[in-house]
Amino acid sequence: MQVISSKDNEFIKHIKKLKDKKYRDINKEFIVEGIKLIKEAIEEKAEIKQIVICDNCQNTDIIPKELMYEIAKYECIYVTEKIFSSITDVNTPQGILAIIGRNNEETQIDYTQDIIVALDDIQDPGNLGTILRTADSIGLNQILVSKGTADSYNPKVVRSTMGAIFRVKIIECEDLEKTLKEVKKQKYELVITSLQTKNSIYDIKYNKKVIVIGNEGNGVSKRIQDMADVKVKIPMIGKTESLNVSVATGIVLYEYIRQKLL
Repeated sequence: MQVISSKDNEFIKHIKKLKDKKYRDINKEFIVEGIKLIKEAIEEKAEIKQIVICDNCQNTDIIPKELMYEIAKYECIYVTEKIFSSITDVNTPQGILAIIGRNNEETQIDYTQDIIVALDDIQDPGNLGTILRTADSIGLNQILVSKGTADSYNPKVVRSTMGAIFRVKIIECEDLEKTLKEVKKQKYELVITSLQTKNSIYDIKYNKKVIVIGNEGNGVSKRIQDMADVKVKIPMIGKTESLNVSVATGIVLYEYIRQKLL
C-alpha cells in the first residue's frame, strides 16, 4: 500500500486548492470530512471520487468496521499524519475525508412543494449550513440562493449541514429577483420577514408560498421587498429586536410544520 508523504504530490496540491471557491467551481468538486459526513455521502449515493485516510492517525481507529467495508469499495488514498494535518479543515480531525463531485447542474424548480425557501445574500457560512439542515429536517428538497449568498460548498457550510448538502438541491440564481418573478407565475405568494408590519408569522397559511430570507445585516433587498405579497414578523416580547437569521428561519419553517401537522 502506497502512502503519500510529500506535500508536493499533485493530488495533495489538488485537495488544498479545493479550499478555494473558484477552484471548486471549475472542478465541480468539494470536500467532506469526518465519519458522519462520509457515511451520509455513501448512503445518499453521492459521487465520491476519492476517500483520503490518514495512515497513522490514532483517530482512524474509531471508524466502524462496517463503514470501512463500504469505504473499501471506493478509491482510497492513504497519507501520513503530517500530510493529513496540512489538508484537514477541522481542529480535531478524525483522519478521513472525501472528494465529492458536484451534481447540481439541474436548475429546474420543483413546484409540487407547499413552500419554497429563497436566500437573499446570506453571508455567514454557519448560518447557511444551518438553514440547509433545517430545510432538510422539514422535508424540503430544494433551496434557492442568490448570487451574493455564501458558497454552499464552503467547508464550514458543508459541516454545518450535517449531511443535508446531499439531500437538498441548491439552485443558484444569477438574478434572484427574476427567478422569484417566475415562481410567482406558478401561483406562489412571495412572503418576506420585515419589522415594518403588524402581521405575525402565525397569521398566514403556509401553502403555495415562497419565503425569502434576507441578509444578516440588511434584511431582504428593497427590490424584492417591493415584490412581496405578504410581510410578516416573528412576535417578540423581550427587549431583543432581532434574531439570528438561521434561528428566525427555523421558527418560520416550523410554523409551517405546525400547521401541516394540524
